[in-house]
Amino acid sequence: MAKETGRKLIAQNKKARHDYHILDTYECGLVLTGTEVKSLRQGRASLADGFAQIDGGEAWLHNVHIPEYSQGTWTNHSARRRRKLLLHRAEIDKLIGKTQETGHTLVPLALYFRDGRAKVEVALAKGKKEYDKRQTLREKQDRREAERAMSAARRRQRA
Repeated sequence: MAKETGRKLIAQNKKARHDYHILDTYECGLVLTGTEVKSLRQGRASLADGFAQIDGGEAWLHNVHIPEYSQGTWTNHSARRRRKLLLHRAEIDKLIGKTQETGHTLVPLALYFRDGRAKVEVALAKGKKEYDKRQTLREKQDRREAERAMSAARRRQRA
């Protein structure tokens, strides 16, 4: 069997970019059981309520839903168990200091396979206020309208 290469996206947390200012991102490995990997290979996972936390000098991923493997037996995993994140000690030490600041948290952005290994992209994030969310939406709409106007002008120019 050929070795997997590249990046295969499994799940993405689009709401995180809407709810948080992303300050820094980290690619982490995951400690998983066999049935969790098989379930992920079927493309089934949800990062909606997930968050990461530093506890006892180790990074942990909480509330990420990886459903039970359909052909699994009594060895199946529980869907929302906490999973250990694999980070370098220097990165964990840096994150301990950053997450203790007010309003900072660790949020999973994406879950994917890179070269056959399960990885999660975790972001150091600061929560947005309601007016920040509205402003971001307004900027996105303005950008979209400007692109539409420019493409309409190009079409008129060609005709």
